[in-house]
This record gives sequence, C-alpha cells and structure tokens, in this order.
Amino acid sequence: MSESSKYGKRGVSATKDEVHAAIKQLDKGLYPSAFCKILPDFVAGSEAHCNLMHADTAGTKGSLAYLYWKETGDLSVWEGIAQDAIVMNLDDMGCVGCVDNILLSSTIGRNKNLITGDVISTIINFTARFVEELKAHGVNVHLAGGETADVGDIVRTIDVGYTAFARMKRDELLVNNIQDGDVVVGLASYGQASYENFYNGGMGSNGLTSARHDVFAHEYAPKYPDSYDPNTPEEVIYIGSKKLTDKIDIGDGQQMDAGKLVLSPTRTYLPVIARLLQEVKPHIHGMIHNTGGGLSKVVKFIDGVRVVKDHLLPLPSLFQLIKEESGTDWKEMYQVFNMGQRLEVYLPEAHAQRVIDIAKSFHIEAQVIGRVESAEQASVRVQTEHGSFDYFA
Repeated sequence: MSESSKYGKRGVSATKDEVHAAIKQLDKGLYPSAFCKILPDFVAGSEAHCNLMHADTAGTKGSLAYLYWKETGDLSVWEGIAQDAIVMNLDDMGCVGCVDNILLSSTIGRNKNLITGDVISTIINFTARFVEELKAHGVNVHLAGGETADVGDIVRTIDVGYTAFARMKRDELLVNNIQDGDVVVGLASYGQASYENFYNGGMGSNGLTSARHDVFAHEYAPKYPDSYDPNTPEEVIYIGSKKLTDKIDIGDGQQMDAGKLVLSPTRTYLPVIARLLQEVKPHIHGMIHNTGGGLSKVVKFIDGVRVVKDHLLPLPSLFQLIKEESGTDWKEMYQVFNMGQRLEVYLPEAHAQRVIDIAKSFHIEAQVIGRVESAEQASVRVQTEHGSFDYFA
C-alpha cells in the first residue's frame, strides 16, 4: 500500500495541500518571510511595535498518550502532551526572536467518560511548572487561564491546545533572510538536554497518526476503539509489531519503552534561542523550527536559493523504528519527520561554531548540516546514505 493511500485512509495529509490552498489568499502579515505571522500593533497602535499570536495543539499524539496511560496507569505521559502543545507555539515564536513577555492560554476539549480529572490536573499543573522552569532561562511566559470543556460528542478522547500572544518591538524581530553562502547549523531533537529530566527520542508533534498506527500492534484496535476514528478502514489501524511496553535500544546500552519513545515530548529550544539572540543575533539570517514539513520545512521561507543538507546529524533509533515498522520511503520520512534535527540556524560560516558551542552548553548536539546556494527556483536537497531527495515550494 502506498504512503499516500495510507495517509488518505487515515484521514490525514503529509503535506496539508488542502489547508495551504484554503489560506493562500490570506494576508501574510507585515513580514511574509518571517517564521510566524507578524501583525501591526493593534493593541496600542504603535508603529514601532508589532503583535504576534500563535495557536497550535498536540494533535493526535493525545491518542497515543491515552493508550499508554490506559495500559500502564502512567499519568506522566500527559505532561508530555501539555509540553507538546506549548512548545509547538512558543518555539515557532522563538524563531522570530520572541522569547519574553508571552501570554499563554489553554483550550482543552475532553470526553469526560474517558478522560478523568486526574488527567486534566496533570496537564494544568505541568503547564504552571513548565512556565516556571522557562523563567529560570530568561524566558518569561504568563498564564492567562483558558477553557476546559467536556465535549464528548465531538472529541473522542482529548484535544490539548494553547494560544500564545506577545507584543514586541519591530526592530527586535528576526525575519528570515536566508542567503547564498550561509551554512545551516542543525540542533539535535534527541538526547537529554541539561534542562530535561530524561532521554528524548526526538519526536515532535507531527506525523503521529502515521507513527502510532504503523508502529503499534493491532491488538490495541479492539481494546481501545476510542483511540481512532471508526470510519478508518481496518487495514490501516495499528498495523505494526510493537507493544507499548516493548523495549527499544536507544544507545549506550540503554532501553526505553516503545510507547514512551514515540511519546517523547517536543523539546523546547527556547533556553538555547534566548542565548543565541543575546550573543549571535546580528549574524543570524534565519531560524527554522522543523515541524510540519520535516527537513523540507525551510522551502517555504526562501527565495532565489537552494538549501543543501548533506551532513545530517546521526539518525536516532526512534526514526529508524518508524522507518522499519512503516516501510515508508526515505523521501517521505525526511518530509514528515525531523529525523533528528528540529531546529536550524542559518548564518555565515564564521559564526557557526558559536551556535554549536551554545547548543552543546545545554548538552544538545549540533553541527553544520548543510549550506545555501544561489538558485533560480527555491528548493531543498537532502543528501543521505539512503539517497538524494529534492523538495520544492
């Protein structure tokens, strides 16, 4: 079965073509090449300031958390879901230079018959703790409350989302201007950063519908029918070989539950970004958060150049597991998943080592993974031992 066929039968899209078509006529804001939409200062009407608002959710990762929690009773997986939804907002905003005085509001919809109050408490309490931890790194986020609704008629298990807002000076923005001659510094999504409490497999919050159905065994389908859309054809529901608690080698003689590995919370790079903005900002020509679109993400933010990524960080065991279980071709893998590097910094080679050193000071692996070349058509080339793959805008 082809990947496009599997995606279609599961009701998802790897490229979000329909969504992009629906929004292509919308105003792209003050700076179309910025990683986030930048709006005029509607709050105070200042020409020197701008407003940012960003909304995102943990997506279908919550369905996998539901499975793992029901199987093991481990509430901590819900902390990861809260982190996923928060980081998908805040790290996108960090890519335009916003790391301070951010307002954050939650929107949680749950099926009360399946999701207990303990789960809601875990999510809310973790949110408060995560915000306090960010403050220790100079990132100030302020909780603005939110809405938690019991909407079992429209949400099968739980949907966890956040909306973030900030007002900042326009001259402090980081607007992508990726240029011929820049190098690409990739920061690892895997490992254990100094501000993390355990190993992170490198998963973000993209590609989870594919990952959980392709990796985990069909025995979960009849056991947890609420974890998937009943309109989904049987042949694409939980078709992998792994149980949630099967042990997976993660290197250095360590192992991790397959469920916990795929549920690794989306790493925040905000402590690193805050340092980069303090020490390297004048030299940075672009910052890309490899979420939807994987390693092809940057193609949406370049013009007149080609990005060549030919020295990627080592492929972590998580993505090797997904590849082996799903049979997805390599080109699709690099377009759906971050494949081990989820933050990219574009700047002249003379300043690349400083970015690497800052990342490593937080115990995050980093290296120059590619370069930028002049080209008539914007594109990304990913060169690996598995082949060379081109992606176009």
